[in-house]
Amino acid sequence: MCKLAHNASKSFLTRSITEYYILENSNTQTGGKSLKFKLRQLEAFQAVAKSGSVTRAAKSLGISQPATSRLLSDFSKTVAIDLFRREGGVLIPTSEARYLLSEVGRVFDSLRHLEELNRDLTDRTAGHLRIACLPGFATTLLPELLAGFLKERPGVSLTLEPDRPERILEWMIGEQYDCGITDEFTGHPAVEHVNVPIKTVCVLPKGHPLAELDCLSPLDLKNERFIHARRDSPFFTRLSNTFADYGVLMNTWVEVRQFSTACIMVGQGQGVTIVSALDAEQYRNSNIKIRRFEPEIHHWLSILKPASGSRSLLSLDFVDTFMDSLSPYISDTKDRL
Repeated sequence: MCKLAHNASKSFLTRSITEYYILENSNTQTGGKSLKFKLRQLEAFQAVAKSGSVTRAAKSLGISQPATSRLLSDFSKTVAIDLFRREGGVLIPTSEARYLLSEVGRVFDSLRHLEELNRDLTDRTAGHLRIACLPGFATTLLPELLAGFLKERPGVSLTLEPDRPERILEWMIGEQYDCGITDEFTGHPAVEHVNVPIKTVCVLPKGHPLAELDCLSPLDLKNERFIHARRDSPFFTRLSNTFADYGVLMNTWVEVRQFSTACIMVGQGQGVTIVSALDAEQYRNSNIKIRRFEPEIHHWLSILKPASGSRSLLSLDFVDTFMDSLSPYISDTKDRL
């Protein structure tokens, strides 16, 4: 019976602290309910328990002894228990007060954690970043870029999810990710986007006779078998129209979804391709040669973010970092989608 009563008392005391420690002013009304006590009262209670003296507690808190006594008295009335007993001139916490002290310690630990978290978030060194991207980015540019990004932000965790453009758009509309990296995006009312024009280059197998030239045109490539983007993609349309403008019928051979696939196949000696300079650079050290292509056409890369919802400081930092990494490959064109 005594054990049950003891546990009930502990539960009541813990619940009281948890429910009321954030309430600020005992003279203020909120929603018709009287606020219970101030955090300053908890500080006074904790300080007296640690020092065993109201005088020493007042000194550590930087306030007067009467103010400390008043805070302690008001807190004692709120919780309706005796907090201390005096033994040999020292204030000793009662058994009930010791339960309160344990909970008060957790309260201040939580507040310190919140302060640290707020500081980390303000400094962009903590939080969770969610990025959706095309599959090629998840295996080429982004791993190294994100490793450097996270190294400077040890408290940040990350989700990187590669998928096709249609799925990335669904995630952005549903606000499931902070940002998305996809092929040229034409717009949706629930999504904000920035379109970035990326230079394109011609990729040849190492040892190909045309690799002797610094710059290639459709006339140079009229007899070459092409590995190219999907026929329903805007990039393929622009590429085939460019060849048609030169009176050249592009010799299509292999159709792929990803530029990385085209570069790997060219490295195996199979055909030629025209892809974004960004993708080609990832394979520069393989069995390929990269040459300028004229007339200049662009592959448009789009960075997406939900139009509504909170703005993640981390995602803004990441987008800035990602844009910096693109700078060598961005065309100086003034055109926009």
